[in-house]
Parts: sequence; C-alpha cells; structure tokens
Amino acid sequence: MSLVDFDGILLIDKPAGPTSHDIVDIIRNSYRIKKVGHCGTLDPAATGLLTILLGKATKLSEKLMSDDKVYVGSLKLGETTNTYDAEGQIESHKQVPHLSIDTLQEEANKFLGDQMQIPPMVSAIKINGTPLYKLARKGQKVDRKERFIHLYKFIISEYKPPFAWFKIACTKGTYIRSLAHDFGNSLGCGGHLSGLRRTVSGKFKVSNATTLEELTSLSPSDLNKRVIPILKTFSS
Repeated sequence: MSLVDFDGILLIDKPAGPTSHDIVDIIRNSYRIKKVGHCGTLDPAATGLLTILLGKATKLSEKLMSDDKVYVGSLKLGETTNTYDAEGQIESHKQVPHLSIDTLQEEANKFLGDQMQIPPMVSAIKINGTPLYKLARKGQKVDRKERFIHLYKFIISEYKPPFAWFKIACTKGTYIRSLAHDFGNSLGCGGHLSGLRRTVSGKFKVSNATTLEELTSLSPSDLNKRVIPILKTFSS
C-alpha cells in the first residue's frame, strides 16, 4: 500500500501518444492509489492539461467535467479525414482558395455563441452501450444526436497555407475535431484538425501541471505536495 493518502486534484501535462486512461493507469500503478480518475478525455495525439482526481476527489468528477475549456491548436485546410483529425484516413482533397487571416477570422466569428454540434464517429460516446469509435473501426456510421455547445472565443492567430493556428474557449463537450471539420467545409475546401493542446480547464492551467516525465520520477511524498486539496479547489 502507498505510504501516503492521496485525496485531491493532480494536474498533468499529457504528452502526445498515451491515452488519458493510460495516464490514470500509470498513476494508479506507480503510487498504488486505488481511486484514480480524470476529467475530460484528451485524444492520444492531443497534449495539455489533464485533470486527475485522486481518492475522495473522484466524487467531484461530474462537477469538474462541466467546467469551460481553452484550447490552442492548428488545422489543415484542403484535406478531410474520416476522423476529422490527422490520425484518420484522407477522404478528400480540394484546392485551398486564396485566403487571408482576416478572411479566416471573419469565418471563425460565425461559429461564436450557442450552437448545436454533431459529435464525430470516432468518439467515446456510446450508442446502445457500444462506443462510437468501435463502430467506426468496423466501417459503420450511425446517426448521432446533436449536442448543445457554446464558443466564447475562436481566434485565428496565424495562417501559413494550408495551416491555420487557433485559440478556442468553449463549454464542455465541444469536439474541436468537429469544429475544424465544419470550419473547413464552411470555407469550401474542407479541413481537419492537425494539432491540439488544452491549456485551461475551469480554474486550472497547464502552466501549473506536472509533466509525465516528472510524474514517473517523484516519490509519493513529493507527488502529494503537488496534489491540490479538495477544499482549496472550491475556495475563492
């Protein structure tokens, strides 16, 4: 058993490669913590803030998952994929029209506010108990229910054809892959997400997170110093 009782929130800067569940397993096995969970899944290729819940803090999962998020990333225009990101198979190629960063920003502004979004097939949403991504792997496509989301910010920060870099602030449940796909379609050339990093979730920032390399080298007592107590999480 662990010599330390871990109860609270641990901020991890997830690298590209491992799944969010892989990070949970590493923490559980390395520090012998029975109750470990996370808030808000990041795709394997995505990096950034992963909010880990330890011990009694796992009961806060639903509350913390409802927090707003901030992402930075890039999208590639002129190319669509079946997963809406760079991990999938290319489905179409189209010539990218002459676009300025101002034109891209004008189009991005149209996505601000309340809207309904259709989740991608490659997602963990379950239909009759089966995750969509398992159906997608079999080549199946099913109707998905639209989800209500809200975009506070959609800023195009740089454009070097065919890549555009962005910053997005949004509500929970927003699929940035779907947004990149829809944005590309709105420009008439298609597009997909080429890179993604979560920088903020609620009151937590990735600048305060522990890297995976650091995580695997810390003693239990040193790790516990990085755990945010539950009471501190909800204090003003």
